[in-house]
Amino acid sequence: MKERLLQWLNVALMWDLFLVLFSFVWLAIAVAGRAAKVPLGLDLWYKLWEPVFTPALGILMAGALLSGAISWVAKRWGDRSTSNL
Repeated sequence: MKERLLQWLNVALMWDLFLVLFSFVWLAIAVAGRAAKVPLGLDLWYKLWEPVFTPALGILMAGALLSGAISWVAKRWGDRSTSNL
């Protein structure tokens, strides 16, 4: 059960990471387009910042912390159970 939860969490975080990386690449291209006076969607990116990209960043950070905490606790408890034998 724990392994399945961790696997699901890692897959979800992977997809969220791709969304965050996509948004960063889009921002970089749109800013370069704005500098060259070519409309590449910077206004749309700004409109999507609050409802899409901000939660995606928050989920990525929280998921990374949660995954690390679960791994740390599992390693800590795993070491204690084997040292008592």
